[in-house]
Amino acid sequence: MQREHVDASKAIQRRTGKTFYLATTFLPKRVRHATHVLYAFFRIADEVVDDANGVPPAEQHAELEALRAQALGESPPDGPVLEAVDELRREHDIPDEEIRTFVDAMQSDISTSRYETYDELESYMRGSAAAVGVMMTAIMEPDDWETAIPHAIALGEAFQLTNFLRDVREDVLERGRIYLPQETLGRYGVSSDQIERLEYSAAFAAAMATELDRTERLYRDGVAGIRYLPDDCQFPVLLAAVLYAEHHALIRAQGYDVLSREPSLSTARKLWCVIRTRWHWQWNPDPEAVFDQVSAISTPERGRPEPERASRMPTQ
Repeated sequence: MQREHVDASKAIQRRTGKTFYLATTFLPKRVRHATHVLYAFFRIADEVVDDANGVPPAEQHAELEALRAQALGESPPDGPVLEAVDELRREHDIPDEEIRTFVDAMQSDISTSRYETYDELESYMRGSAAAVGVMMTAIMEPDDWETAIPHAIALGEAFQLTNFLRDVREDVLERGRIYLPQETLGRYGVSSDQIERLEYSAAFAAAMATELDRTERLYRDGVAGIRYLPDDCQFPVLLAAVLYAEHHALIRAQGYDVLSREPSLSTARKLWCVIRTRWHWQWNPDPEAVFDQVSAISTPERGRPEPERASRMPTQ
């Protein structure tokens, strides 16, 4: 890839994905530059629907189809990012189907704003998160591809679910979307109207707790597969998992109230995660062991600080 390809992509990732960008800086150069490009492509496609600002659905569909054609080398690339994506696709044998599946998911965001069941949400994430995991794994080139892929898919979905849980307020206010499954909300008696009005309650907190637990099972599955990645990629991927999962501590600390304010990691907290993860990795480069030691996700051995969680629950 040419320098302009990397620089343009890096600028997009640095601006729009600060948490993942921090973990990306620890990747080896051969993977780091490719990651900048892939992330920039994902953001360009995502922003077609997230920042539509009244653009008619037909125009959004057409723009996404144009991006798909450029990424697949079916039409001339418009700009350095799309040019680099096509080059990466050919160099690393990224399956064309993964790019198609990813763009399909972006297309569905134009018309879909609710998911009745988790299965429906998972189907959406097959394109928006799992495809991302597959493409990222392709540029890392693990020796045992077949074994690594299911774990990469789980970790990609875990990252996205954390984003959904963190961004409930932003998604409903700015995009009119609710990614919490309606079946989970219904189980606790929470309506979409309540979320649209940003009405926080004990029932909403319980629904959030349920979805956090589901997400954390995916983290454990995803982290278990980091050992199958090349040695020089394991720590950066582990660090990304630790950083994303740290949002769960913030969510629990504010009593699951993501409707009043969005949990946000401070720079100091991110750096503390980096230091702790690096220190433990230095002494025991085992992804699962380090994740158990430093992440905000509980394990059967460590448990969870229930008293703090209970004390912050609303009383009505």
